[in-house]
Amino acid sequence: MAEPVKSTPETIRQARAENPKMRERDLAQQLGVSEAELVAAYCGISVVRISPRIETFLTKIASLGEVMALTRNESAVHEKIGTYENAHVSKHASIVLGEQIDMRIFQSHWAHGFAVAKEDEDGSVRRSLQFFDAAGEAIHKIHLRPASSLDAYEVLVAKLRLDDQSQTIELTSLPEIEEKKLAIEELDASSLRDRWKKMRDVHEFFGILRSLSMTRHQAVQVIGDDFAWRLDGQTVTTMLHQAAKGEMPIMCFIGNRGCIQIHSGPIQAVKPMGPWINILDETFHMHLRTDHIAEVWAVRKPTKDGHVTSLEAYDAKGALIVQFFGKRAEGSGERSDWRDLVENLPNLMHAAA
Repeated sequence: MAEPVKSTPETIRQARAENPKMRERDLAQQLGVSEAELVAAYCGISVVRISPRIETFLTKIASLGEVMALTRNESAVHEKIGTYENAHVSKHASIVLGEQIDMRIFQSHWAHGFAVAKEDEDGSVRRSLQFFDAAGEAIHKIHLRPASSLDAYEVLVAKLRLDDQSQTIELTSLPEIEEKKLAIEELDASSLRDRWKKMRDVHEFFGILRSLSMTRHQAVQVIGDDFAWRLDGQTVTTMLHQAAKGEMPIMCFIGNRGCIQIHSGPIQAVKPMGPWINILDETFHMHLRTDHIAEVWAVRKPTKDGHVTSLEAYDAKGALIVQFFGKRAEGSGERSDWRDLVENLPNLMHAAA
């Protein structure tokens, strides 16, 4: 059998011309290329290759003013309108702590960057900054809005512009984000429970997982139902409708290997559309593929301020799609209405018993 013909920048552009309304991610999948390769095919035409240097990007991005920040994974999209404020750059993980745009950035995964200008049918131009990992998967995108500073955008693009403006890129295969290290029967559940019970801060969780060679999904499976219990697969949609109805402020975390984006506050417009459940508020949009959700878990972690409860959706590979909390300030206890909401969602473990 003949091998499939590898796409070139020319064939990519031809396919784009033949499918002008198809989303970049969908067209890339159809062509068997990464989204970064699709974007790179337009370097020198409508795209400028830029450096993914976080220290430059984060210190200058606030000058653009109001923008739309977008972070996604295979199953969920998180969009926030606002300004990049209170950015702090560190060696391993950087943060943005703005009132609207709230992010955790893991810069070692930011491998490719592009400034993109896309002309619409009416002749208007949409501009964005787009960043990808070494495999060509999208990490984070910043879309300009009418109120954004075009002058500041052009200054930033000029500062980040690379000498290399070729239309092809070198890609590297990457492991699954939550690659299993041990089989379930090999996990040290006893040590996990002992260390879990002693947590004083939820951020200690990641160190516990690393030291015990566990994934997050494995941990919730073996910790015991006093700390994690499996819920009905429709409970994410149920929770969103109830939170909106009760005007309850929640936190929504969606991310990938290079970036996690967070919404904090009430939600209003919860809309189903085919397999998607959407939040369509003024400054926050979320799009979640409910048909990609294989398991939903409620998870309880101890902190110095009492335990906090999360609602977590996983895909069929055990990767975290989205995570929800009740909104709370650091140093304060969990909201009782959020805790009650989660604890009264349909519990598969109780149903099985």
